[in-house]
Amino acid sequence: MANSIGIDELKKMVSQGVAPTLLDVRRKSDYEAAPETIEDARWCDPETVDSWSGAIPGDRPVIVYCVKGGSVSQSVADRLSGKRVDVRYLEGGILAWNAAKGETG
Repeated sequence: MANSIGIDELKKMVSQGVAPTLLDVRRKSDYEAAPETIEDARWCDPETVDSWSGAIPGDRPVIVYCVKGGSVSQSVADRLSGKRVDVRYLEGGILAWNAAKGETG
């Protein structure tokens, strides 16, 4: 199972200049209902991981998130980890990020 990262740890990484690749892997219906993302994140369909996983830059850590940090982001993180991507999923997902007043775009 892939490792997780907490909100505070992610904010600390960003503030120290360690900008991870942020991937919003919410289901398409969840994304379309609330298309706001964590700042600098790009949405990637969790149903098509194999089609976009090869385009992930390998020069920095990857953080994936879904709505609540549950099965969607964890399964995507596990899949990417199997492809030797340095990946973690965000605990609590975008809901926790928003509750912590994280930057969105």
